[in-house]
Amino acid sequence: MSDMNAILTPGMRVRHPQMPEWGVGQVQSNIGGKITVNFPEAGKVVIEGARIELEPVFDAE
Repeated sequence: MSDMNAILTPGMRVRHPQMPEWGVGQVQSNIGGKITVNFPEAGKVVIEGARIELEPVFDAE
């Protein structure tokens, strides 16, 4: 898992760098490198943290 994914905790907002059309999602869990995110346009998605580095979103949209 990348260093950035390691800091993701439930409630944090993120973007998938390869799927911007999914919108800003909310982290549901981060267990063993598998990150579950609820995206407004894709629903609940499980991300393999070793393969994809999610982008934290800190600004309000």
